[in-house]
Amino acid sequence: MKAPRILFAAPKSGSGKTMITCGIIELLKRRGMKVASFKCGPDYIDPMFHQRVLGIPSGNLDTYFTGDRVTRYLLMEKAGKADITVLEGVMGFYDGLNGTSVSASTYEVGKVTATPVVLVVDGKGASVTLASVIKGIKEYKNDSGIVGVILNRISAGYYERIAKVIEEACNIPVLGYFPEIKNLKVPERHLGLISPEEMKGFEEWIERVANIMDQTIALDHLIGIAQSASLLDGEEFAPFNNQPPVKKGIRMGIARDEAFSFYYEENMDLLKKMGVELIPFSPIHDRHLPSGLQGLILGGGYPEKYGSELSQNNTMREDIKNACGQIPVLAECGGFLYLQQSLEGIDGMEYPMVGALMGKGYRKDKLSRFGYMQCVSKEDGLIGESGTVLKGHEFHYWDCTDNGRDFCAGKPVPKEDVTVGMEKDKYELMKPYDCMIHTDRMLAGFPHFYYYSNPKMIYEFLKHCEENEGI
Repeated sequence: MKAPRILFAAPKSGSGKTMITCGIIELLKRRGMKVASFKCGPDYIDPMFHQRVLGIPSGNLDTYFTGDRVTRYLLMEKAGKADITVLEGVMGFYDGLNGTSVSASTYEVGKVTATPVVLVVDGKGASVTLASVIKGIKEYKNDSGIVGVILNRISAGYYERIAKVIEEACNIPVLGYFPEIKNLKVPERHLGLISPEEMKGFEEWIERVANIMDQTIALDHLIGIAQSASLLDGEEFAPFNNQPPVKKGIRMGIARDEAFSFYYEENMDLLKKMGVELIPFSPIHDRHLPSGLQGLILGGGYPEKYGSELSQNNTMREDIKNACGQIPVLAECGGFLYLQQSLEGIDGMEYPMVGALMGKGYRKDKLSRFGYMQCVSKEDGLIGESGTVLKGHEFHYWDCTDNGRDFCAGKPVPKEDVTVGMEKDKYELMKPYDCMIHTDRMLAGFPHFYYYSNPKMIYEFLKHCEENEGI
């Protein structure tokens, strides 16, 4: 399949990938092009920026979750409907699992999808050294796929001189720059970038960014790079070929508001493909759950920011507590904290929550179990038999007095440096720990799961929902 595509990567986090990516998307839209976009890795917030610019959902591509074949399938599914597809990298270009491997890195996503790479380099405080950094990254792997460079935080006058040095030393085109403008930097907080909904004047921000880039970036050259991408080769992916169908029209309540917004778009797509009708509701603003629900999903987000509002909505808390005893429930991270007895807010106050679980949520001084994880169920339950393997990601400053003990989890470390084409399940689990609450009605805990990593998990969940008449 012909699928013009381009990937923006960087030597490290904080180089300006998200700003550059959003600016490029806006400029492509101004050209009248239909754009699709993805974030490499498990990040939720950067795709929100893409979506805010595009007006349609972005997605995630992650080779730890889905390996080579399914990653290509997910890219092809969206790219086939677009004029051009833009990918944004994660962390540093080669940074992968456990900080010691290229497995699940931006490099690996680029390699698996045969996507040309443009390196976004922070030029602040350096000169000729930039050439050595770019040359080193480009040549660290002979199949890096890096075909261009954009310099960030650099002046117009200096750009003309340093671009020539880089091009001669690295044999690679420099495709433009972005000047340092402090009030255009995306603000951050404890979970990384703030969400676009929290940025005052987002539309003005992206308009200013794009207007500057329209003068400083070689957009036609970037489009040419994307159009030069090789044909995408992949297979159809039918995760439930050998399973009896799930009844269409399962009514699934899904929490979506300021407090609960962390959802993988691919998870939502898979639910819809399985015949689910997603019914959004707000634990902050709605007084009651929608009627007729056969299942409930409480995703991640920032409940700690909205402790007061969530606690004051007594009728919603009571509805959800009752639902937890009647219909199947999936709760991840923020949703898991919401189900506890209480939650310490970002203001340090303790707020009553749903009370369906027995723990208390509290703030810690540092990240808890940050990064990829893999877990195995100890008993049969809502998402399958004992021994079910799930892949996920954790990223949270809040913890809980009772994290559950129904799964054994650990950090996945490749048994060797996993490279493209190798089996993606050759991992050892380091630092094992117990987690998750898993019953015939509930799966709840801190990990965020990517359903395509084990579609049978969601099939089993929906079979339980199908058997329920609804509330």
